[in-house]
Amino acid sequence: MHNGLPSRETVRRVREKYPPGCRVELVQIYDPYTKLQPGDLGTVESVDDIGTVFVAWDSGSRLGVAWGEDKIRRV
Repeated sequence: MHNGLPSRETVRRVREKYPPGCRVELVQIYDPYTKLQPGDLGTVESVDDIGTVFVAWDSGSRLGVAWGEDKIRRV
């Protein structure tokens, strides 16, 4: 980790674990403005270069899941 950002290797592992199209469940999110709740389901769209997993949530939200902050799991 450098400057609070994940290493390239960490981002590679995140991309392997959460490929586009895989389904995920929200475990925990630190965003006071979202209506997403633990247990919400969605489909991964992409992972950016800092490990943010972008999810198309079934609720219609398209909020990204921040590496090192929020938690999701594959279902």
